[in-house]
Amino acid sequence: MSMWQTLVHYLSFPFVQHALVVGVLVALSASLLGTVLVLRRLSHIGDGLSHVAFGAMAIATVMQLSGDMLLVLPLTMLFSILLLQGNRRARGDASLAMLSVSALAVGYILFNLFPPRGGNVSGDVCTTLFGSTAILTLSRQEVWLSIGLSAVVVGLFAVFYRHIFAFTFDADFCAASGFKLRLYNLALAVVTATVIVLAMNLVGSLLITALLVFPVVSAMRVYHSFRAVTLCAAVFSVTAALLGILLSILAGTPVGATIVAADMLGFILFCALGVLKERGTKA
Repeated sequence: MSMWQTLVHYLSFPFVQHALVVGVLVALSASLLGTVLVLRRLSHIGDGLSHVAFGAMAIATVMQLSGDMLLVLPLTMLFSILLLQGNRRARGDASLAMLSVSALAVGYILFNLFPPRGGNVSGDVCTTLFGSTAILTLSRQEVWLSIGLSAVVVGLFAVFYRHIFAFTFDADFCAASGFKLRLYNLALAVVTATVIVLAMNLVGSLLITALLVFPVVSAMRVYHSFRAVTLCAAVFSVTAALLGILLSILAGTPVGATIVAADMLGFILFCALGVLKERGTKA
């Protein structure tokens, strides 16, 4: 059987179709959010919150909740609001680093003290941290929830594009102009938490930052306007997610790590394109 026939065979399975739909939507949402976080120099918050989500997932596992998001999403939102709405000290590298490692440590301790029913602690932790095959085992409810939340994120970005542009580049000017800055910070915190929780099923909590940062930084190597960077990052992220999922199915590699590898290779390509563009401009 050729590679193409193998791929067509796998694409006939509903769980693969679900993974592709959710993967594309989550990657798109992450790229839009990443544009704001990277340009506002808040991308490190995404990394810290992903570890908080891991701790929340461990608590949900201990409580044997059938719907993990019922606990993981509110807890992640709470810490996201505290970080983005709080004072500047709360955003500091030291505070965020302590929160990050504390959540990881507590989560790992809980997984060991109260192992999952199957008793496979290492497998459960690995799946949560690196994504593993979680994206290929989504239930129908999780798929629809992911589609709904992703649609809300993309819709908010489309409707409030001009406000987001102004808020991203000059928050102080927005405040002076009458913008409800606290409300925008609250919205950013909620969207950040939502995207991070959604991305856990795709790449795991340790690799979420790649979805937020790689597409935006890659686009900035070639483009310099906000609109161009946003559109390019969206296309880049969706393409990398699709390639990563399909390659992982064909090669039998971990889904999350393969997507990040695709992001990394794309970044190298865009770096080369950026160099060529600069040389062409100088010439």
